Amino acid sequence: MKFTCVHRAALAVFVVLALAFSGTAVAATKKQPNVVFVLTDDQRWDTISISGKSPHLKTPNIDRLGQEGVYFKNAFCTTSLCSPSRASILSGVYAHAHGVVNNFTEYPPDMMSFPRRLHEAGYKTAYIGKWHMGEDNDEKRPGFDYFATHKGQGKYFDTEFNVDGTRKVLPGYYTHVVTDLAMNWLKERPPGQPFLLMLGHKAPHSFYFPEAKYSNSFNHVRVPYPETAFQLDKKPTWVKQRLSTWHGIYGPLFEWRKNFPDTSPEGVVAFENMTRAYWGTIQSVDDSVGLLYNQLKEMGELDNTLFIYTGDNGLLNGEHGMVDKRTAHEPSIRVPLVVRYPGLTKSPKVIEQQVLTLDFAPSILDICGVGEIVGAHGRSWKPLVQGKVKDWRTAWYYEYNYEKQFPYTPNVRAIRTDNWKYIRYPHGDGSADKHMEELYNVKTDPDEAINLIHEPAMKRKTAELRAELNRLISDAGANPDRMPLDEGIKGELPDQKIR
Repeated sequence: MKFTCVHRAALAVFVVLALAFSGTAVAATKKQPNVVFVLTDDQRWDTISISGKSPHLKTPNIDRLGQEGVYFKNAFCTTSLCSPSRASILSGVYAHAHGVVNNFTEYPPDMMSFPRRLHEAGYKTAYIGKWHMGEDNDEKRPGFDYFATHKGQGKYFDTEFNVDGTRKVLPGYYTHVVTDLAMNWLKERPPGQPFLLMLGHKAPHSFYFPEAKYSNSFNHVRVPYPETAFQLDKKPTWVKQRLSTWHGIYGPLFEWRKNFPDTSPEGVVAFENMTRAYWGTIQSVDDSVGLLYNQLKEMGELDNTLFIYTGDNGLLNGEHGMVDKRTAHEPSIRVPLVVRYPGLTKSPKVIEQQVLTLDFAPSILDICGVGEIVGAHGRSWKPLVQGKVKDWRTAWYYEYNYEKQFPYTPNVRAIRTDNWKYIRYPHGDGSADKHMEELYNVKTDPDEAINLIHEPAMKRKTAELRAELNRLISDAGANPDRMPLDEGIKGELPDQKIR
């Protein structure tokens, strides 16, 4: 058969159309990625062994996510407090914008979140575990098909949950209970529909109680107070005033020390016991991550799942004489972050640039191809991981507001650049700051041992950082920058119900 020009033209059109329909079919069958988001509470960035900073605590299952995906070496929260940070994770905006500035405020019901956006796009959604926005509310929140949480902090053993409308005590160790709920939900979800599973652990939040098999894991490890606990000469006075409080190393240490204040050398034993228990709770979380990984693999969904593991904020463990969080010092603001998804990167990567809790919502929506949250302060790290962005942030700002319920930390405003940190403590009424500023070269002094604020050679750098901090606050829409009045460091213990 001879082909004429007309035949050849028709054949060419047919081939083009066939290729076009083929491409459409491929696009139509390509599945949107699922999302599994594991969130721990008060976990330090250096308590995953992929960090290279955890000589005793090993986390092979968490590490595997980073070893097969992305490890973010410099991940930070923008407010080191549970509820504000969680609200920033959901919304992509600073605490002053979403309004959850303490641990007693609900996430605004009319505020968009990445789970709501995914839900609107057809995702099946579940939240299981510690929600921690609204102390006395365990009801389902907008954007979720399935919701299992509890009031307040929850307990390490035998917590009463509201499981999708039914309240009941779920016996057993918290980490196992929420993992079982998550595994069951994954198994029972409708097939063929993309899903979002958020799993909120209690661990390793105080009070620290490991399960029995891990209760003695670190008994052989000596845990001295950090060196910076005794390098306070150039620190603000409020840091020294905090030493014997609920948030100081000579205080009750979340009830691990019964007689306090204890400034004796022997008092370090209670500090050791507290730290060992903290590490023990993380071992159970690592087991949980391994179970979820295997479940996704068994379901055939592992490589089509954006698997994120992170914490809501960091934790001071003796640094600068402090325990707890809230301050702008490195252990308080740094969080662990590993991400696995072959659609994001085919080969393992380590990201050095600074990423923030504000970036989760934009990143997840970008990777899932589901719109965006208008007005988000964060940005997607998808192009950063894929090497498609050259102008990533080199500076950001931190905000924390004084709490009457926990009067151990002043108002904090700080800027953190790639190499520097400047911290100031506004009084709250527009008057001059009542506390000494802090300035650190975090490149050469990562432990923040030497406060450079009074060094003559640092005057220009201080002025530069102060101006940049003011600019960042203004750019984020926080002018006027509202905050409560700093009523000073106080010694009384917090109410038992909110510890």
